[in-house]
Amino acid sequence: MIWVYWMFSYLLGNILFGFIVTKFIFQQDIRTGGSGNVGARNAGRLYGKKAFVLTFLGDALKGGAVVLAGRYLGLSEPVQLVGLALAIIGHIKPVVLGFKGGKGISTFIGGILAFHPLVAPFVVLAFGLLYPFTKSFTLAGLGSFLAIPVVLYVQGEGWASCLIVLGILGLLFLAHSENIKERMKKR
Repeated sequence: MIWVYWMFSYLLGNILFGFIVTKFIFQQDIRTGGSGNVGARNAGRLYGKKAFVLTFLGDALKGGAVVLAGRYLGLSEPVQLVGLALAIIGHIKPVVLGFKGGKGISTFIGGILAFHPLVAPFVVLAFGLLYPFTKSFTLAGLGSFLAIPVVLYVQGEGWASCLIVLGILGLLFLAHSENIKERMKKR
């Protein structure tokens, strides 16, 4: 049962809403413009707010759906978080687009909010504290996510869940490594 759930999670991650939205609404392939990324940020840059919102919501909903499906099936929280990690990997490295996908942020946000909604105010607070120092949405956003495992631990989540979330954050930082290097050079 767990393996089927994890396979489902990866395959659901392969549904890339940036690709779908731009293909059906704008009759264009998002991979040919801007950064070539199929995520919400590139969709917004190329096609405007509507494309950003639709892409963000679609990608966030799949992260949430993975966690809620795991909860519905009665799977443990660590198993749900591994499912979220696999959905993010499916988003970043989708087999359907030759392993070239998005960066996984929207999928992570949707999944972590479904997993534990009370992390949201702490992430917003951390972002607010970091942004004046970094002057970068990317660095402040990624940095603010580091509050999540701490909040989860303080609110009674086990070590396994906290470590899996740290692993997911490692994936996100790795997916953004070029952006991070670029931002650091500008400082």
